[in-house]
Amino acid sequence: MNSIVYGPVSSWRLGRSLGIDLFSPRGKTCSFDCTYCEWGATVHPLTERKEFVTLAELKKELETAKGAPADYATFAGGGEPTLASNLGQAIEIVRSTLKLPVAVITNSSLMPREDVRRELARADLVMVKLDASNEEIFNAVNRPFKGYTLAEIIQGIKRFREEYKGKLALQMMFVEANKGCAEEMAKIAGELSPDEVQINTPLRPCAVKPLSPQEIAAIRDKFSGLKKVVTVYEAGKPT
Repeated sequence: MNSIVYGPVSSWRLGRSLGIDLFSPRGKTCSFDCTYCEWGATVHPLTERKEFVTLAELKKELETAKGAPADYATFAGGGEPTLASNLGQAIEIVRSTLKLPVAVITNSSLMPREDVRRELARADLVMVKLDASNEEIFNAVNRPFKGYTLAEIIQGIKRFREEYKGKLALQMMFVEANKGCAEEMAKIAGELSPDEVQINTPLRPCAVKPLSPQEIAAIRDKFSGLKKVVTVYEAGKPT
């Protein structure tokens, strides 16, 4: 639709999702350089919050998106949404303008920060990433830039779960490097008590190969004790 607001696009997790990109057209701005990212390498490594798109720019482009046939307005795009220092205000503006529930997809890197958790709590749905059960795998798969450890991030998610009144989804991307951690990751998922666990593997073009449906099914079995678990192959739509 345009650079800040795009879509709607089909999502196996969100139905029809109208994307909101608070970094456009800067290029991929992230605190991680995940091996599986469909956006490719991180162009602008960042661990501190800044403003990239002004609220005035966002409001202007949202006017063109009114009435779009979407199930969610989703903060995602070419960067980690929580790096945008005006995320909280942007969530309120998007909801009031588009009259859609708001989702935020985050890599969880700034979850230890109270201000980030407070702003994320304004969303109707927050999807937090967790791709590892230990620091070694975290560094190998997510390749974080200087910032918080995996242990600190997990504690941040736990605090958010205690504070948040909306829907919390835990997204886990499985590739060859971390598939052996499934049992440990399932245990962590149980401790975090999300409303939903989303088991993914990269079906869009990227630098690593996806796991097979059989491998994902075996991983799913490790999560059998949780109340709701969905996988990308069951839904059949990559995102």
